Amino acid sequence: MDVTLRAVSDADLAVLYAQTNEPEAVRMAAFTAEDPSDRARFDAHWGRIRSDPAVVTRTVVGPDGEVVGSVGLFGPPREREVTYWIGRAYWGRGAATAALRALLAAVPDRPLHARTAADNAGSLRVLEKCGFVVTGHERGFAHARGEEIDELLLTLAD
Repeated sequence: MDVTLRAVSDADLAVLYAQTNEPEAVRMAAFTAEDPSDRARFDAHWGRIRSDPAVVTRTVVGPDGEVVGSVGLFGPPREREVTYWIGRAYWGRGAATAALRALLAAVPDRPLHARTAADNAGSLRVLEKCGFVVTGHERGFAHARGEEIDELLLTLAD
């Protein structure tokens, strides 16, 4: 799927909020907000990240101008981590891979890091297609599943 990235606008937030409340997407992401349906908390979170110059966040736009999801990176140098969320309607169409590749091309920072639930094969595949390699494992509490689960740590080297 062809996608473009642009700055996140206020108008995007309703779509991004809806996407982050899709039950199957929440389950797969696993490491979500304690209560993804808390709109005030969602808005406050996006307010913080949009006002932080150290955070790069972009809306992923599909070929027909639709909001497909978001992609970004955050954290201090040498520890920067990528993040992305693609609406479930766009899964399996290459949107996440295209969005992450576009972000990586626009932001030359390396190394970059990523995390994914160990059983999230789709997200792992996206990260590996973009050059990330598994460098570790952890267990962490996944709010979306209400329990500790295995998590993969990945790195995109210099």
